[in-house]
Amino acid sequence: MASHGLVRGRDGLRLYMMCEVPSNVFLAERFAERFDGFSIGSNDLRQLILGGDRDSAELAALFDKRDEAVTTAIALVIERAHRGGCKVGICGQAPSDHPELARFLVDCGIDSISLNPDSVLDVIARLVGGCGAVAR
Repeated sequence: MASHGLVRGRDGLRLYMMCEVPSNVFLAERFAERFDGFSIGSNDLRQLILGGDRDSAELAALFDKRDEAVTTAIALVIERAHRGGCKVGICGQAPSDHPELARFLVDCGIDSISLNPDSVLDVIARLVGGCGAVAR
């Protein structure tokens, strides 16, 4: 990138990495040395943590994005990335599909949440209203 004039930090250029595999979570502090932020891909992260095909309708009920293993990984990457000075956002479908997950993310200190347009008002209402912990 640098040989093409794209230098991290120059003219505001920030580098973000996708956090979609468990190794990104485990080594978040090392990745934070090379990147300015993380974007959690909740669909792929869930699939790889739980070992279930994200596109299988037959298995969907068994591999919920709110599973404790997935939410633990999300909380860990937020904590570890922040410790390394990085911002963290989520670009997956999870907060749009399960608005209560947005409260969990905010409580974990996430910096940004991407939502589908049709879920924005519901998610904001839940955040302002103070919804509880993630529940299935």
